[in-house]
Amino acid sequence: MGPHLYLGVIIVAVFATTVTNAEIKVVCGKNKIKITWKINAELVPYAARLFLGTCMASGFDILPSGEGEAEFNYGFAECKFKRQIKGKNLFYRNELTYRPQPKSKPAAYVYPIECVYKRPAGWVPPFLNPGAGVSEGRGSLVFHMALLNDQLTHISKTKVFTLGSFMPIWAAVEQKSHQPLLLLMEECVATTTPELLSGSQVYPIISNYGCLLDSKRGNSKFLPRYQSSALTLLLQAFQLRFGNEVYIHCKLIAWDPEVHDDGKKACHYKKESESWELLDDSSKSSVCSCCDSTCKPRTKRGLEWATNGFSHHSVLGPLIIVDPSDSKANNVSVPATYSQEAQSKLTETP
Repeated sequence: MGPHLYLGVIIVAVFATTVTNAEIKVVCGKNKIKITWKINAELVPYAARLFLGTCMASGFDILPSGEGEAEFNYGFAECKFKRQIKGKNLFYRNELTYRPQPKSKPAAYVYPIECVYKRPAGWVPPFLNPGAGVSEGRGSLVFHMALLNDQLTHISKTKVFTLGSFMPIWAAVEQKSHQPLLLLMEECVATTTPELLSGSQVYPIISNYGCLLDSKRGNSKFLPRYQSSALTLLLQAFQLRFGNEVYIHCKLIAWDPEVHDDGKKACHYKKESESWELLDDSSKSSVCSCCDSTCKPRTKRGLEWATNGFSHHSVLGPLIIVDPSDSKANNVSVPATYSQEAQSKLTETP
């Protein structure tokens, strides 16, 4: 038994060297990929052990020279391609592998495959359930608020966060056949109850008609928009003195995207310049100058838009914020705090 195993290891090693010298050509098409993998004659009898992700070759030819040529023609929805949105780009990733042994064993050869495209204009995360949390609608408008994963690609699978980590909160309004709309968070507070009661203790996050207070006392910020009708708040996790179970209550506004004033804005504090900045147009950041005092909406302009500018109250939670030092005592499964790399992906400008 021993000699046979030893011989098998030698054969695997020789074939791995042969595959390493193979010629691989990759053509990225629209929603699909074509790969040509040319292998030496020694490997031709083992062509069935060549894979693209979970897929075998879609075609195989033996060339006059005795070499082999495997073709992989598949769509990105097949073979378990991984899709990722990062900044301005859309990535599809997979691996070509040579597996002379059963799949439970590691591959003898791995070749990374990547196709990169410009992110589609107006791309919206493909949520299966965009109405996570509580959403309300009025007329033909439907509002959503949800907690995203760290890649901003789907609804988060966890509601437990460590103190100081970041929670991406996504809000949007469905435009449908309506004229273009601007989604704003006019006011957001945190409390321990799913309903705001007269005696509720609250922690202000956004106030003063769109000023992100938590960006000045912490590291929270608005992320660059991918379209006017959606907004993502990167909120740094905090603990309330009156409990670690948190509900986020927000007043969402649908407004005219051409109008920014003291009462209709999204402002966050930039510590580098020690000043408030307007998310949608930094050249008009003067409308944020009232964030350290009192902002007053312009009622006349509000009346002009009274029939189209709608506001709604949405609630997200409960979210569990825990101190890492207390996680064992509380017997709570706690995700790791985002790494610097993950944070850079979240804050990268589209």
